[in-house]
Amino acid sequence: MNPALLPSPVTKKNETPAWRRRLPWLGLVLLATLIVVGLWPRAVPVEVGSVSRGPLAVTVDEEGMTRVQHRYVVSAPVAGQLRRIEWKAGAVVVAGRTVLATLETSGADFLDARGQAQAEARVRTAGAARDAARAQRERAVAASKLFSADLERLQQLFTQKVLSAQEFDAAQMRATTTQHDERGAAFALQVAEFELEQAQAILSRGKNGGTAGAEPLAITSAVSGRILRVLQESARVVPGGFPLLEVGDPTDLEVRIEVLSRDGVAIKPGARVMLEQWGGAESLAARVRHVEPSGFTKISALGVEEQRVYVIADFTDPLEKRLTLGDNYRVEARIVVWENTAALRAPAGALFQRAGSWQSFVVAGSRSQLRTVEVGRSNGIQTEILDGLSEGAQVIVYPGDKVSDDMRVAPLGVTAR
Repeated sequence: MNPALLPSPVTKKNETPAWRRRLPWLGLVLLATLIVVGLWPRAVPVEVGSVSRGPLAVTVDEEGMTRVQHRYVVSAPVAGQLRRIEWKAGAVVVAGRTVLATLETSGADFLDARGQAQAEARVRTAGAARDAARAQRERAVAASKLFSADLERLQQLFTQKVLSAQEFDAAQMRATTTQHDERGAAFALQVAEFELEQAQAILSRGKNGGTAGAEPLAITSAVSGRILRVLQESARVVPGGFPLLEVGDPTDLEVRIEVLSRDGVAIKPGARVMLEQWGGAESLAARVRHVEPSGFTKISALGVEEQRVYVIADFTDPLEKRLTLGDNYRVEARIVVWENTAALRAPAGALFQRAGSWQSFVVAGSRSQLRTVEVGRSNGIQTEILDGLSEGAQVIVYPGDKVSDDMRVAPLGVTAR
């Protein structure tokens, strides 16, 4: 049969191409893929810190006040009419030369037999006190020379790394303490000599009759330094022993720091003290001399009763660094109660307690790993690591509730906290 005479196949005009029939399935696959991608857990952004080795110090931070170590209150030796005191606080005075006040006794220093015997007894007492103060000063000078020479010898051993830092610090504390004791003994000797002179002057005036025409009694300064306070400025009648002025050396300062009694137990003599917020650009260095054995009760700003105790510290920086620091100035003190120069430390915010143990999240690759950690001392910013973490490890700081074990994390950066 002729093929040309065969009927031609009929083409369906409404038939859909194959690729179009697959479009709905492709759309479903794409939609499912988008849903899976959208629901797939993303990496949690976290802030990380490093575990490093370096110095770590635990401090007790409290406010303190400076005060002149050795001060002397000048008082009226006998009753009389006090002339107006023209001196002002801060004036320079010289021991035995500067007349601080003038007292018109008008016969009040006249001595009868009983008064003369008492005056003679005061002279003998003042003489004995002067002799005791002189012996104490000689003892303090000898101790200061001994410990200063000892410090020089130990300085060489410390430079050669034969002596430990703790032993050198103890020797330095002994030398500093004896130097302060020497200054205190010298001040006590000046005061004792002044008291003897005053007692001898009263006895001499009493023996001469103490009449109304006698010369006014000139009260001189017992020590060299400055006037700290004028206690009585106006002219008036004063009784014997009435305080008039307070004299001292404002460069001979110490720091009195008020701490909680539970913190005072951990503070030892010789501990380092860093004084900040005193008005200068740099912090000042000091060392604890002693912790007072008796505490006191103080009401806090929140109305809570607190047991507190005073810690006394001596400056170790040279005077040139604190020339403008005076008496009763406020400072912020940081007392070192523990320190380690090569401690393995981690940010305190990376550690948390769970089930009675300390734990931390470590970043391993891109996932978090929960570690149990043994911790030591902490200063609130960094914590000593005894076991569980290694140097250089990256730990998650403040993980919160979003981070769990074996979770994908994205570190944001290293923090110093």
